[in-house]
Amino acid sequence: MTYNLYGRDNEQRICFEFYDGTFNSEVDQAFLIDVPKLLTSEVTSAFYNTANIVNYRPLIDSLIAYKVRHELNDWLFYQLIRKTAQQLSPKADNYGRYTLYKWFLLGKSGYDARLALTKDKVIFYVLNNEDVSDIPYFMIEGKKYICLNYHDYPGYNINQDRPEPISVIIADKGKAFSYQVTKMPDFKPEAYTDKELQFTYHHKTYNFNIKLNPDVETIFANYPVVDFGTYFNIPLSRETYASLIPLLKRNLKGMTPVKGVDYLMHFTRSAFLYEDDEGNYGKEKRLSPEETLFAKYSDCDDRAALFFYLVKEIYNLPMIAVLYSSHITMAVQFTKPIGTSLNYKGNFYSFCEPTPQKEDLHIGQVSSKWRNQPYEVVYQYNPQP
Repeated sequence: MTYNLYGRDNEQRICFEFYDGTFNSEVDQAFLIDVPKLLTSEVTSAFYNTANIVNYRPLIDSLIAYKVRHELNDWLFYQLIRKTAQQLSPKADNYGRYTLYKWFLLGKSGYDARLALTKDKVIFYVLNNEDVSDIPYFMIEGKKYICLNYHDYPGYNINQDRPEPISVIIADKGKAFSYQVTKMPDFKPEAYTDKELQFTYHHKTYNFNIKLNPDVETIFANYPVVDFGTYFNIPLSRETYASLIPLLKRNLKGMTPVKGVDYLMHFTRSAFLYEDDEGNYGKEKRLSPEETLFAKYSDCDDRAALFFYLVKEIYNLPMIAVLYSSHITMAVQFTKPIGTSLNYKGNFYSFCEPTPQKEDLHIGQVSSKWRNQPYEVVYQYNPQP
């Protein structure tokens, strides 16, 4: 990522590459505000009062225009704001000032962003209405504000060192931030690398050479554990899609949907190495379909998301995600139920296990480990007509 900051005495210009484009904007020299490294409520108020009277509007307009032009979801827009704040005040030089810029830019872009302070930390929150399970939040008048920078304080126990919200509010009627990612950036083709995948189905070996972009891992490095529907529906980027989906469709040509789903089920089982999140990351982490293609190891959550995406993209069949105490699997609605099926809201779904088990399970078979265990349907997909 290349950054430049240049211009006249009273005006400077930010210019840097951002995935498939180049972001540039005017920046008022007075917007480059001196801030001590240790933030207090008084320092935060002084920063806001100064920033709020200078000509910050061209920068905000440029951010919003870039968001609209490139169809950035909120999570990707936040990555753009992070890069912009990094240009204005490098994170390693003054973390407090870097966070103040993120807060100000996100707030002035129309989001309800808040700050809270401990004696040596600045905690950055934003209004969010979604089910996010692994980062802290606080409630104000029945509204949930979720922490955007908790990953910057590894080991921090928010219950032992409670942050105190500051009184400065940029946009108390601002909109909620969403973690839904429904479009990936159109990365430059030359930024992709090749990865070979191989699996055997009915004694025939299939080889894949797919295109993957390392920036995908960067985008989702601090992405939280969201609900299944949100992360199941994160799409592939353009080049990765073009290198995988047409090849799968060619391999599936002439197969019935049942046979094709069985093929995809075995692909997600055996084309990747298995390791659970605790062993791989030391915590729960749900990978998007593209991250699963990229990762050396993946677990049942990740395989379920990839299987869901492939079946949806190629056959667009109704599906449900079935969660056990420590395992998730999928079930697909075919024209007729196959083997063991689950009646959910009046429709029958046949189990399709996308993660390797001790048994070589066929469609409609459930692992003996989970066969008599309680479960919960955590996501239902019904194709739109």
